[in-house]
Amino acid sequence: MTAIEQTEAARPRGTRLPRRARRNQLLGAAQEVFVAQGYHAAAMDDIAERAGVSKPVLYQHFPGKLDLYLALLDQHCESLIGSVRGALASTTDNKQRVRATMDAYFAYVEDDGGAFRLVFESDLTNEPAVRERVDKVTNECAEAICDVIAEDTGLSRAESMLLASGLGGLAQVVARSWLHSDRSVPRDQAVQLLTSLAWRGIAGFPLHGTEQAH
Repeated sequence: MTAIEQTEAARPRGTRLPRRARRNQLLGAAQEVFVAQGYHAAAMDDIAERAGVSKPVLYQHFPGKLDLYLALLDQHCESLIGSVRGALASTTDNKQRVRATMDAYFAYVEDDGGAFRLVFESDLTNEPAVRERVDKVTNECAEAICDVIAEDTGLSRAESMLLASGLGGLAQVVARSWLHSDRSVPRDQAVQLLTSLAWRGIAGFPLHGTEQAH
C-alpha cells in the first residue's frame, strides 16, 4: 500500500495507528497537498486536515513543513534511484538496458501521486537541503548509468559520466515533456522512440575489447 493509499484508508479522525503507519499516512497527505499547491502555498493546517489528524499529532512526527518536504524528497529520490539501478540490472543486453532505463523515468513521472513534481519541478530549489537532494538523485542515477558505460566501453570515468548525464537528463526531460503533453503518444511508443534516439548515440561506442565496425 502506498503512502497516499494509507492516507485514504486512515483519514477518519480519532483512529490510532502504529507510529510507522501514521508517519506514512502523514507523508501521503503531505504529498497530496505539496503536489497540488506547491511548497510555499501549502500549510501545515492543510496537511493535518487532509490526513484527518490534529496539528499536534502532525508536529509529533514532523517539527515543521520543511522536515515533511525533505522526508518526501528522500523517499521519492530513493525510489527513482532504485528504479534506474533495477532497470540497468534487469538485463545484460545493452539496448534493452537503455529501453528499461528510459521506461523507468516514464514510469516515475506517470505515477498518480505526482511525486516527480516535488523532485524535478520544486518551487523550493533555492533551499540548500532541497537542492542537495535534487542533485543527489541526478548524480546517483548518472553514476549508475556511468558504471555500465565505463565497464562496457572502456571509456574513462569522466567520459562515461558525461554520457551518463546526457542519457539521464534526456530521459527525465523527455518523460516530463511527454506527461505535460497529456500523453499525446502512447507510453510504449514514446519509450521506444526515445530508446531509438539514445541507442543510435550510445551504440556508436564499441564494447571494450572489440573494434568498431567501419
